[in-house]
Amino acid sequence: MTDLILNHLPYKSSFRFVDNISALSEDGVQGDYTLRHDAFFYEDHFEDNPVTPGVIITEIMAQIGLVVLGIFLIMKETDHSYTDDASMYPLLTSTDVSFFKMVLPGQKVTVISKKQYFRFGKLKCQVEMFDGQHELVARGTFSGIIKKIDIKKNNG
Repeated sequence: MTDLILNHLPYKSSFRFVDNISALSEDGVQGDYTLRHDAFFYEDHFEDNPVTPGVIITEIMAQIGLVVLGIFLIMKETDHSYTDDASMYPLLTSTDVSFFKMVLPGQKVTVISKKQYFRFGKLKCQVEMFDGQHELVARGTFSGIIKKIDIKKNNG
């Protein structure tokens, strides 16, 4: 199931921030990502002292903590009747994130998300990110919807 979800994430190449899903249930998800030394955002942030931008930390948390869980919940609702003719696109509706530590190139981070609710197509989660020493990097509340789009209908 986790491979199916990873294969259907709408992110490709340099903007996919999910390496592994280690736990997944109706109540939450846990996954990790290792920041690449050659990632595009380190080139200028900051010169000679690269630091992961807060927006990238937020994106990692959203991809693992909201999008992966949202796709799983939608697939569960539809009894896994997800086909290649449909794609799911995340629409983040709100975030409230607090940052506690920097994340540097090469670090592996773990994201743990706990579902607060999933109803009427909207998902709200409490999401935390930890570094390799299990220290809290960031914590926030994420809300959004995952839209299922039929590719055949939209491409003729």
